[in-house]
Amino acid sequence: MSANSKFVYKLRLRREKMIIHEIREELEKLIDRRYHDAARKWTRGQIKLLGVRTPVVRKISAKYFSRIKTKTRQEIFDLCEALLKSGYSEERTIAFDWAFRLKKHYMPSDFYLFESWLKTYVSSWGACDDFCTHAFGAFIYQFPEFCPKVKKWTQSKNSWLRRASAVVMIYSIRRAKYLETIFEMADMLLLDQNDFVQKGYGWMLKEASNLYPQEVFHYVMRHRAEMPRTALRYAIEKLSPELKKKAMAKD
Repeated sequence: MSANSKFVYKLRLRREKMIIHEIREELEKLIDRRYHDAARKWTRGQIKLLGVRTPVVRKISAKYFSRIKTKTRQEIFDLCEALLKSGYSEERTIAFDWAFRLKKHYMPSDFYLFESWLKTYVSSWGACDDFCTHAFGAFIYQFPEFCPKVKKWTQSKNSWLRRASAVVMIYSIRRAKYLETIFEMADMLLLDQNDFVQKGYGWMLKEASNLYPQEVFHYVMRHRAEMPRTALRYAIEKLSPELKKKAMAKD
């Protein structure tokens, strides 16, 4: 690396650190102690958070993205990674939002970056759903050739990865895409014993029922004897009263 290249690189790092520092300073000024205490109680202290309400965080995210949007996609992803490393929920929200704002510029290789984020930085249903119904979901919608890799998550020991295998398909099914894959994913997760995973694939089926009610109904009727009740109730929530009654009826 030439002397000039080293200077440019150091300057870039300095500017990135300044942006992150400014974001953190602004977040700290907007901490809501009552919200912080309530959120910690609700999450049983399992989520690291400052205590800034989500709508406020999203406004900050939009504000700072307007300053960085001319940077390269790699530079923005690097900033996202820096935010994710803090472990704070608010910074993670900003990172995932920025990643989603780059959806028109995704490349196939981004799968491996997003998968690494999922494995490293997602440890709650809120983080899983935010990432998978937006940035990662938009990626899969654009590059369905990665669905076979997503299917492998259904066998992971990581329950958030298993939930993600279903939730990541919601972005696509809302746009009338990949119904067959949705049912394949549900088959793989059908007997999962984790409550969050059951709710995840039940939610995926519920979203599919908005466009394909008969197909989802027939799927549920074929599997209702073995499908956990939690998943079944989620799956049929948007069906007509008549179909819901049939799905819940005892044989």
